[in-house]
This record gives sequence, structure tokens and C-alpha cells, in this order.
Amino acid sequence: MEVGTVTVVVDDKQQPGAEDQGKESGKGPNQPGGGSPDSKAKDAKAAPERKRARNLSEDKRFKLFSGTANRPLAEEIARHIGVQLGDAKMQRFADGEVYFQLLENVRGVDVFVVQPTCYPVDQHLVELFIMIDALKRASAARITVVVPYYGYARQDRKDRPRVAISAKLVADLLNTAGANRALFVDLHAAQIQGFFNIPVDHMFASPVLVSHFRSLALPNLIVVSPDAGGVERARHFAQKMGAPLAIVDKRRTDMNVAEVMHVVGDVNGKTCLIIDDIIDTAGTLVKTVDALYSAGAISVYACASHAVLSGPAIDRIAASRLEQVVVTDTIPLREQAQKLPKIKVLSIAGLLGAAIESIHMETSVSTLFS
Repeated sequence: MEVGTVTVVVDDKQQPGAEDQGKESGKGPNQPGGGSPDSKAKDAKAAPERKRARNLSEDKRFKLFSGTANRPLAEEIARHIGVQLGDAKMQRFADGEVYFQLLENVRGVDVFVVQPTCYPVDQHLVELFIMIDALKRASAARITVVVPYYGYARQDRKDRPRVAISAKLVADLLNTAGANRALFVDLHAAQIQGFFNIPVDHMFASPVLVSHFRSLALPNLIVVSPDAGGVERARHFAQKMGAPLAIVDKRRTDMNVAEVMHVVGDVNGKTCLIIDDIIDTAGTLVKTVDALYSAGAISVYACASHAVLSGPAIDRIAASRLEQVVVTDTIPLREQAQKLPKIKVLSIAGLLGAAIESIHMETSVSTLFS
């Protein structure tokens, strides 16, 4: 399988550094061309710095590449920041091995690689590792992995005897491959950032989701967390919406199997909005919906950052009493899900594009949420 390529014109000339002034012999601090030792020291420190263009399309020290996991998202990010995707070739040998080749110079370049680790998770992870290795060996100045959906994030602790902490293992593998920085969207647990020995920027899809639900102006709204683990996320969302909060007490009996126990909070006669980070098999979601209607809710909406939608998820959502399920495009929807009217997709390309630009320009990413 070969990925379509996009050609980018690259200027191989190095950016000129600031030259030291007043090095000619016989020139003192008060003579033309001279300068104090302090000013010379400042000039010397400023010399190796690269000047970044205000417009990324004019910046020869910036490039954006994409794997095969979600190329449409990468293309939309590129449009938002005014650049073209980097030129590369991704193929697979007959036995399934990945072959990746950069088709342009990245020496000394600040490179961003967009690759969510969605289904097939392991395949997309290996692609990402190989892309990072190729960039590292091509002498990229800095490699930032942009992972809108971080697979294995739910395996972040030992909740049973003799199990792996896979979220930590994947973090170690990204470090070993050569990533210098990471950008994630709505990690399943914020403390996963601590698994990394490189700088991590943790983005939230809430600005996009909040804006959408504000535009709907749902009457008598209450925000609902489907479990105790998501209370902090739901509370933040409720504060943004100016709505009260309810919690569904959930007891999980096995992997991908959940049993809803009862609702904590008054949802009688209210419009409920369920907030979660991931919709996987949708088992938790539909049982939460049933519990809310049993408690007197008049309508139920749901939103999540990551639409994994594995197994029977689409059929469950279609058969449920949900009014609408709103997700973002961190993961590309399957064709069956795209045909379901209940599912609406919002783009986070603009948010990711702004974060990428801030990281490259060394400005604050947190201002995007203020």
C-alpha cells in the first residue's frame, strides 16, 4: 500500500546567523564597531538561534508529515496553518512489513508527525515508530509526535495481578524511537503524561464540543459523567456550560462489559448530556442512557473525544434512545458510522493547528484554553 505524496519545495540554504560585531583588533568599547564584553556575549548567544517566519508557509524550518491512520485530519491541519504535507512514501512488503522513505530534506527542521494510534492499533504504532526513526536518521532538529488518540491509554495501571502497564510501555517506545516532544488530545488519564521523559502537551477537545452544545441551547440541561473516573472531565464541561452535574455509578464486571447501578443527582425532567473521552463498544453508553431515562430524563445526548466504535457499537447506538452522539475527528469514522444520522463529527483540526503553531513558535499552548 502506497500513500499519496505531496511535493514541497525545500530550500537547503542554512538560515544566516547573527555575526559578532567588534572583533577587529584595536577596537574598544567606545570605538565604531566595538562593544562591551556583555554585548558581545549576548550576540554570541543569539548567533545560533534560527529565526522563525511568522507565517508557517514561509518557514523553511517547519514541516508537517502524516502517517496512514488519519490522513484527512492531517490534511485539514495543514490547510489551517497554511502548509503542505511533507513528501514521503509509505509501503508494505508482501509479508506486511512497513517501508517508509522521506522524499525531501529535513535536516535541521522542526518536524511534526500526525498519527493517531487507532484501529489497527499495533500497525499504526509501528508506522509511527518507523517514521520517527527515519526522521531522526535524516537529522531532523526536533520531532514532535501529534497523537490525537493515544492507544493503550486505558492500560495505565496494574488493576489485576500479573498484567502489563501498556500505556507506559508505549511511552517508552516513543522515547526510544526518537521523539523529542508529544502532543495528545484528551488522554484517558492525565497522569499518563508522567510516563514520558520528554515534554508533553495535553490538549482538550472541550472548546470544540462546548461551542457546539452552546449553539444547540438545550433546555434544562444537566451534564452527566458515566462513571466516577470521568467526574473531573464532566465537572469542567458542566462549568463551561453553566449546568449542574450528575454521576452514574457503574460497576464493571469484565473487560468491555459494564453494569449501571444507579444515578447520583436529579435528572428528572431534564435534558442529559453524557460526557466521556472514549466510546468503544458503547455498552457503557447505552446502559447509562437507559438508567437516565429510568430516572426521569426527557432526552439524552452524548459526546466524546474519541469515536473508537468497535464491535457492536454502531448497532447499539442506532438502537438506543440517544438523540445525538457528537464526536471529534481524532479517529476516522468507519463507513457504517458515517451513514448513521445520530452521529455528528466535529473537527479539531483548527485546535491542533493552533497548538502546533504555538509549539513551533515557542509560545504558550495554554492560552488556547483561556
